[in-house]
Amino acid sequence: MKSRFVQGLFQQPLPITLTTPFRASSEALDDGSESPFWHNFLACGRYRLSRKKQLLEEHFAADPWKDAWEPRYNIAPTQLVPVIRQDPKQPIRHLSLVRWGLIPSWAKDASGAAKMINARSETAIEKPAFRDALRSRRCLIPADGFYEWQRSGKTKQPFCFEVNEGQLFAFAGIWERWHDPNGSTLETCSILTTTPNDVAATVHDRMLVIVEPDAYDLWLDPGVKDARVVSDMLRPYDARQMRCYPVSTQINRAANDDAGCSERVERSENQPSLFT
Repeated sequence: MKSRFVQGLFQQPLPITLTTPFRASSEALDDGSESPFWHNFLACGRYRLSRKKQLLEEHFAADPWKDAWEPRYNIAPTQLVPVIRQDPKQPIRHLSLVRWGLIPSWAKDASGAAKMINARSETAIEKPAFRDALRSRRCLIPADGFYEWQRSGKTKQPFCFEVNEGQLFAFAGIWERWHDPNGSTLETCSILTTTPNDVAATVHDRMLVIVEPDAYDLWLDPGVKDARVVSDMLRPYDARQMRCYPVSTQINRAANDDAGCSERVERSENQPSLFT
């Protein structure tokens, strides 16, 4: 059952309008440090999940999902997103909605959530904001595409990244449960990042961790408390199974959320050639 906090304040996704260019150099926010809000887009600030809920249930072998869900093409930080978690007492996977942007259980308030949409896999086990969740609260975050931006002169060109021409996949996620001073509960998540494969490196110096399907059980296993056991799967996804292509800058506004956000567009003449 959703808490009053989720039902109320976060029932509708929070709109985020991009008015400042992205930076695509380092990952200053991944350790939960005090970084400007726009650093959220260093690794991945938008992704796509265009499948309907029944397909998600079937693909991830999850029990029937009670939350409403419609296909999304431009999911942004602080919005409610689907995650898959393993029931700790029985062999059942649950789909549910949590807010994207992790709030540590010990945080005094929710203001830092927008700064922690990503967690750097190489150092997450050392960071107070992420280490407990990596040990005990891992989840899968379903997607069928994600976006990155490449600078070319004074412009930023967005690209859509897909696995096998749009196949459904899952990011490696961690989640937390935070209690506000009034006693309401909010569940939040973050997506782990790693070094880029050859496809992602053409646009960015980091990429999101995509979990191989045969590793889902291990990643979700609540009995595995040693983060070193799952660390081997936090590696770049096979570049041979990925492609990327340029998309319209309408993706820059979170209010735009339709199939046009991930449609291929022609590259301008000054854009370099990328893997497709």
